[in-house]
Amino acid sequence: MKVVVCVKQVPDTKGGVKFNPDGTLDRAAMLTIMNPDDKAGLEAALRLKDQYGAEVTVLTMGLPKAEEVLREALAMGADKGILVTDRVLGGADTWATSQTLAGALRNIDYDLIITGRQAIDGDTAQVGPQISEHLGIPVISYAQKLEIEGDYVKVERQYDDRYHVLKAKMPCLVTALAELNEPRYMTPGGIFDAYNAEITTWGRADLKDVEDSNLGLKGSPTQIAKASDKVRKGQGEKVTLDPTESVSYIMDKLKEKHVI
Repeated sequence: MKVVVCVKQVPDTKGGVKFNPDGTLDRAAMLTIMNPDDKAGLEAALRLKDQYGAEVTVLTMGLPKAEEVLREALAMGADKGILVTDRVLGGADTWATSQTLAGALRNIDYDLIITGRQAIDGDTAQVGPQISEHLGIPVISYAQKLEIEGDYVKVERQYDDRYHVLKAKMPCLVTALAELNEPRYMTPGGIFDAYNAEITTWGRADLKDVEDSNLGLKGSPTQIAKASDKVRKGQGEKVTLDPTESVSYIMDKLKEKHVI
């Protein structure tokens, strides 16, 4: 079995968010982590490797520094890492990103593709399903449990306060929730091996069956009208009242806001 996991290096929001003048994220200036949903998807693939001897390839698109998440994946137990990076791919929205990843995936043999449900820097949940559409394969999203039954993937798909049980014949794509599992830690030996491993790097020329008009910022139909960091709240109103007056004041404010 061959499993490809798509991962993304995302900003560590605890360290603050920075923007370029065109409204896109300044990824080079921010601390980064592996997207949590993607990490759960990687763990699912590694468990298939433990159980069935699956070969796990990890694919990412991003700046050259995105190699870091590939080495993290290798240190966790993945077999191969592929980085797709090129200046012409920068500023991509979900459409252009999914086109890029699909173009890379057409060069790879796979039975199962696993992506995260969504990235914490976008929260769109669009890239995984879009990849499946470009490749013409089935997709099951919001996976909270994943099993293999012969040539089929069986998934518990989260739905409101319950779940659906769905099966799809491979090759197919599954998008994983962070709740799918608890990702394993990197091992000391794995870290040593990962930082001596070769990472395959692809550029625009390596993408298969993708038009230039569908790539990068120019190929992105979604345009950012305005972007900003967190807006700081102004200083609140301060009053000095005795206990009885304070209660009346608070009740009046709650009524004014239609809270009560």
